[in-house]
Amino acid sequence: MLLTRLIAEGVAAGTVSLVFRRWARPDVRAGDMVITSAGVVAVQSIVAVDPATITDADARRAGAASAAALLAALGGRPDGTTYRIEVRYVGPDPRVALSAEDQLSPEQHAEVAARLARLDQRSTHGPWTHALLRLVEANPGRRAVELAGQVGRDRDAVKRDIRKLKNLGLTHSLDVGYRISPRGSAYLAGLPDENHAAGGGPMIIR
Repeated sequence: MLLTRLIAEGVAAGTVSLVFRRWARPDVRAGDMVITSAGVVAVQSIVAVDPATITDADARRAGAASAAALLAALGGRPDGTTYRIEVRYVGPDPRVALSAEDQLSPEQHAEVAARLARLDQRSTHGPWTHALLRLVEANPGRRAVELAGQVGRDRDAVKRDIRKLKNLGLTHSLDVGYRISPRGSAYLAGLPDENHAAGGGPMIIR
């Protein structure tokens, strides 16, 4: 479940506590934690509702001016089910503090290397993690479509891979494009010279 920056900030501020979605089937369950641009949001409950029962008060809790405005903006499949989702703010995105680490102990460096190795092993297009980190480092602010063009891959696949690196605190998403995080820079700086050379070369495509 994606939340716009405005709605995510509303949840964090306590002014938004409801989200409405129209789905063929639910995208979240009660108890799920959703990482947003403003921090971590918990899904407290989710129930199917008749859109006609949504009140202006419900709409205001969802950050809309009225029920009519909310329904007009409700996307999804026209034949989908409308869901009323109670949400609450949990706290900051833990990846923010993680990504700010600008020094890594040998143990932390080894842990990151092991996590990246597992991503490489599960890949269907060959090892990619070090090459993509180097690509982001060398191209701050470049969009996924531009990065994908440099390595001959699909934009959405590159976006998914960058998201995996972000989950490890190694990259930051900008309003436009991406950049390496302090933690990502510290990791790359700690690589042996032979890995630098391998990681800085072309991405392997299979």
